[in-house]
Amino acid sequence: MSDPAAMSEDFADLLTAYMRRIRASASGVATEIGMSREAVNNWRHGLSQPSRKHRHKLVDCARYLRLSEAETDRLLQAAGFEPEYPVGGQAPGQPYADYIAGLFERLQRLAPYPILLLLSQAHWGQPPFRDALLASAQPVYGAGAVLHIRPPYSVEADVRGYFAAIGAQCGFAGVDSDFAFEAALERRLAAGERVFCLVSRFEQGDAALREALAGILRGLSEMYSGRLHLMLCGGEALAELKYQSGDLSLLNIASVENWPDPGAAELRALAARKLPPERVDAGLLARLERECGGHPALIDEALSLHAVDTVLEDHQLTECLAGSVRLWEGFVPLLGEAQARGRIAAWLEQPALGRAQPYLIDRLLRRLFWANLITARAAPQGPQLHWRCEAVREAGRRILAAWDQAGA
Repeated sequence: MSDPAAMSEDFADLLTAYMRRIRASASGVATEIGMSREAVNNWRHGLSQPSRKHRHKLVDCARYLRLSEAETDRLLQAAGFEPEYPVGGQAPGQPYADYIAGLFERLQRLAPYPILLLLSQAHWGQPPFRDALLASAQPVYGAGAVLHIRPPYSVEADVRGYFAAIGAQCGFAGVDSDFAFEAALERRLAAGERVFCLVSRFEQGDAALREALAGILRGLSEMYSGRLHLMLCGGEALAELKYQSGDLSLLNIASVENWPDPGAAELRALAARKLPPERVDAGLLARLERECGGHPALIDEALSLHAVDTVLEDHQLTECLAGSVRLWEGFVPLLGEAQARGRIAAWLEQPALGRAQPYLIDRLLRRLFWANLITARAAPQGPQLHWRCEAVREAGRRILAAWDQAGA
């Protein structure tokens, strides 16, 4: 559900401001997101707005413009769309405070390479609660020793532009090449400083430039053992790099951490942001856990529904959540082939989908997982894959029925 305050902002003005900030042209944006230059110019000049079917194009646009999670949601809501990161993009607060503290404790213990991959499914952000992560790092390493790298999204970025952008993010002057970036970071490590570097969306952008960045970080990690602490954040594409690419040896020596589903404490803190204290009780928390299954966007939508309807029955809540655009956007790209539709239809009738693994070999199951439609849950025989909740299964059934009707 969109924020009325955000929707009151003018989409054209906001898009223009974000484009001007990085000097992006309409043709550059159009090339990156697969739209025509005329369409992007129409958005900028207020002649049209993205249609519902182009919401994902606007998300791609936000990545190209290097927007934060909060800015991405602001742009989406100005266009009348639901936010992409309704939970994970929040400012520092109670949710996941203990977990974040534990991440840094684990990172301190990793030897000889303090390198951690933080993987998160759709709608959590990459990383979730980024501001809280950075704020938590400052007392551990010192404010000046906390760096935040956001690799440029553009696949057209050259070496100079790529490392100039990263150098500026780190506060390094005069960086215009991979060598200059490496030298600037090495100077700090050689001086005996311990540096923490959070890399958001490590997997995005040009593959060759990403490998160059990985090689620099790996080399400095080996040369200055224990001084460079790395937290690389991403989702499906980062997991692919970890498990499928032998070239990115930086990832092969990294430990993996998967962002966990919210527990009772996290649900309580999230609910307190939308509901008065007297309505945040054990019954509500149990209902959120049961009806949303840990899905951050569904939790956000359920809380918005509770804010306006205090007597919503379980079946009514499931009915509403099954219509979530986030679920439809997760399912529809997977249904292009008849074989995939048949497999998903069969899975929708099963209570469990098989054993969970660190890396799912079955590509369709893997895509369902990173779309946050299925999850791994503990069982006596080992972790098993399950649909997130009944609302997800109902959404899948509706989408398949609509697909069959359209093809009839």
